[in-house]
Amino acid sequence: MIVLIGRWAVEDPAAAMAAGMRRPSSFVRVRRFGSRWLSLATLCALAQAVPAAESGVGDFPTHTSAAEITSVCTTALKEAARRERRIADGQGEAQVLVAMDRLNQLAEDRIYPIAFLANVHPDKKLRDAAEACDLRYRAFSSRLLQNPRIHARIKALVPTDAIDAQTREDLLFAFEDAGVALPPAARERARVLNDELARLSQRFERRVREDRSRLAFTEAELDGVPPDAWRKAPVDASGRRVLGLDDPTYGAIAEGARNPLTRERARRAYVNRGGEANLRTLARIGQQRRAYAALFGLDSYADFVLRRRMAREVVRVQAFLDEVKDRVAKRELRDIADLRAAKAADLGSPLDVTVLNRWDVAFYTERVKRERFALDQNSFRQYFPPESSVDFVMAVASRMFDVGFRAVPRQLWHPDAKAYEMFDLRSRDTLAMLYLDLYPRADKYGHAAVWGLRGSSTLNGRLPAAALVTNFHREGLTLDELETLIHEFGHALHQTLSTTRYSSNAGISVKLDFVEAPSQMLEEWIYDAKVLALFGQVCASCKPVPPDLLRRAVQSRSFGKGLLFARQHLFASFDLALHAKDAPEPMATWERMEAATPLGFEKGSRFPASFEHLVGGYGAGYYAYLWSLATAQDLRTAFEADPLDATVGHRYRDTVLANGGQLDPNELVRRFLGRPPGNDAFFEWLDR
Repeated sequence: MIVLIGRWAVEDPAAAMAAGMRRPSSFVRVRRFGSRWLSLATLCALAQAVPAAESGVGDFPTHTSAAEITSVCTTALKEAARRERRIADGQGEAQVLVAMDRLNQLAEDRIYPIAFLANVHPDKKLRDAAEACDLRYRAFSSRLLQNPRIHARIKALVPTDAIDAQTREDLLFAFEDAGVALPPAARERARVLNDELARLSQRFERRVREDRSRLAFTEAELDGVPPDAWRKAPVDASGRRVLGLDDPTYGAIAEGARNPLTRERARRAYVNRGGEANLRTLARIGQQRRAYAALFGLDSYADFVLRRRMAREVVRVQAFLDEVKDRVAKRELRDIADLRAAKAADLGSPLDVTVLNRWDVAFYTERVKRERFALDQNSFRQYFPPESSVDFVMAVASRMFDVGFRAVPRQLWHPDAKAYEMFDLRSRDTLAMLYLDLYPRADKYGHAAVWGLRGSSTLNGRLPAAALVTNFHREGLTLDELETLIHEFGHALHQTLSTTRYSSNAGISVKLDFVEAPSQMLEEWIYDAKVLALFGQVCASCKPVPPDLLRRAVQSRSFGKGLLFARQHLFASFDLALHAKDAPEPMATWERMEAATPLGFEKGSRFPASFEHLVGGYGAGYYAYLWSLATAQDLRTAFEADPLDATVGHRYRDTVLANGGQLDPNELVRRFLGRPPGNDAFFEWLDR
């Protein structure tokens, strides 16, 4: 339904950050048409009865009760059916692409905010009503995309330029992938499978999001964990601190707890969220997806999905992943040896009998960095207050793209949420709305991500909107967390700086294996002293990061890169294996594949039960994080001389960001770089 952009996942975000992946777990969810996951460029329809603000930036609607959500949803879907009939009959806009896009705009104005609230609203009844609306919408979408008369109108359209040709192709793919051309019985089977997959995916995600696991620790067991992570936690009858499993809390334990039993308990609880129920659900999803692909004569769900992406086919993805693995295999072994040595020295045990467990990785990675580079991530919190950090990334955008931001009063879903109007510094014209929700709370989406709430359309002066959600410490950000913020802000800029003809092509509505590239590109910026100097311009009272501290942070980035990318290779390979021809049982497959890694299988863990990517936008697509990173490194070469070069920034804004998904991403990269895209920069960076 909506586009959710975020970060690659790990079963242990703290270990990933410590090993060089400096961001918590999140993902891109491009939810469209039942339970299949396609590019936003393929979204063609939805409507609602309340007249939508089709131009300008609009306002985020205020929904105050579950009853209101249900009423708005019911009325919207009734109107959607009416508008579907008009398009099928050839009424309304003469150009079918315009007609379909107007329906998309209505969906964004009324349905997208409801789906977003399911992830951030503090009222469970309202969240549940939003999820119910989501299921009803996806059922409508499944039926809509099987409408043969609308499909015939789109097929008969003769495009007048490349943008219309791309939009037409995306719509035809969406209808065909929904089964519009299948025989009647198979078409009905496709609809039933889509509806069932939607329900299964929603249940899986809800179990993780609303996990109520709590762990009680004595203060002695929390030795080494920064007090900010636990001092405000409730105390049980035995005087122990009762902690949840939000990313900031879990990360602080994994990286800081000196007691290995504390780290082990926290890790097992974290990776086992979702439990056996989610393992059963995941197995069922794999079987249903395989059955869906079979309706189209394809051997696997991976074959079904990849034929619409940049990669095109499984064999090409496998070749890319194999090259990544070859580059990092020896480095992974060196990283493990270094961590084992650190553990042996810490415990005073012989190296040959010292076993490195997975709950040791984050802790000893941080220890090695402190010893080799005198680097402690928590020392950065004093330099990066959260609100000033937001001002900083806005200043980066201002320097690169000539955009400004002004806070505007809005009644939103929670007092922590804030609204900003984005404007062009040259023309002073309003460009977009941006919503921020920075701090953790119960039942909120647990990681960091961006939702593309509203797409631009030059046809009717429609301006975009995005929502950026994180879970940061209120006391301040680490350098890793600042990297997370600028990454997510890159997604927000991709959404809000689009100026596409059709809203369905806007912003982050690009092919899945390109969507992370613009945000991954910006991650390097915070390690540049010239860029960090902008902090002083937005926060006069903030202490500047000492040059030597930044230098040591840059040096430390290469440590753990082997572990990180070997793990990412495993996740991508596991995802492809689950969506292969035989759709194997998830837990047995994970155990077999993890057992083949140098650290072996972690007994007692149920990692697949909390691997939300698998049921969301990354089913048969987790490879896209590495694929996009290769593109990001290629894009970054244009900024090597000066990351804040406004001339290059304007060319990037106008060529890549403004075009969203209305042109092929390979063509956009070629235009920006002035040459064909390639992977050389990525593999050179990987070897550093």
